[in-house]
Amino acid sequence: MAKLLHVSDIHFGPKHLRRLSEAVLELAHAGRPDLVVVSGDLTQRAKPYQFREARAWLDRLPAPVSFVPGNHDVPMFRFWERFLSPFDAWTRNLAPELVRGYRDGELAVAGLNTAHAWTSKHGRVTAAEIAGVERELQAAHGVAARVVVAHHPLAGGERLGREPVARGGLAALERIARAGADLVLSGHLHHGFWLRPFGADGPLVAHAGTTTSSRGRGAEAGRNSLNWIELETGAVRLERRLWNPVAGRFEVEEAIELPRRAPVDAPPLAPVS
Repeated sequence: MAKLLHVSDIHFGPKHLRRLSEAVLELAHAGRPDLVVVSGDLTQRAKPYQFREARAWLDRLPAPVSFVPGNHDVPMFRFWERFLSPFDAWTRNLAPELVRGYRDGELAVAGLNTAHAWTSKHGRVTAAEIAGVERELQAAHGVAARVVVAHHPLAGGERLGREPVARGGLAALERIARAGADLVLSGHLHHGFWLRPFGADGPLVAHAGTTTSSRGRGAEAGRNSLNWIELETGAVRLERRLWNPVAGRFEVEEAIELPRRAPVDAPPLAPVS
């Protein structure tokens, strides 16, 4: 069994809630997940000091970390930096890589970067990015669980509301499903929910709300959430946990247990245009 702690939209900077980021550390130390997944927006405005704060927090987690950037991790108002070197502050202060995956004998995680210099709020999937994820998933064939993490949502649904998915997201999700992914994790919307857009034959798609900022939206306005996920041989269990300020901890708001999709033999790669 693989245990994942999925957090998102951390937003170190003016909107960050330090008590909650400390609570995430407490939960991680108590629950001992095999991996912590951060689906983007580690900072509020992509400033060097915000990345340094995020780096210090990641270093305190008691498990390996997989991450991708979000649109807030690209400078918004420093236009010269945004268009010439959008991830310079990230690589100098957080990590040399933009996407950090993970792999052991039971779990393979591939990161998909949907944040780019020319995107503001809504993301996009490039041909090169999705081809790289396909290769990683296919190389991990035989590993018990295969997971993809992105910042922006790739699939629509009733609970998505009027928010658009990332440009090219649905086509990317179809290719991810064909390549054998069991689970797709994302954030961006600041409210959590799950869906299975291809039914039992496809991956479970799980969104986390903002875990540690004051910017919750929709049903999670003024609230904070994360996902605790357990991947077993024949089932996936997901707990959406909301912050309870009275109890001072993240508590289970919704729990589901679904059959895992049948193992997929990945087909040959589709040509990249």
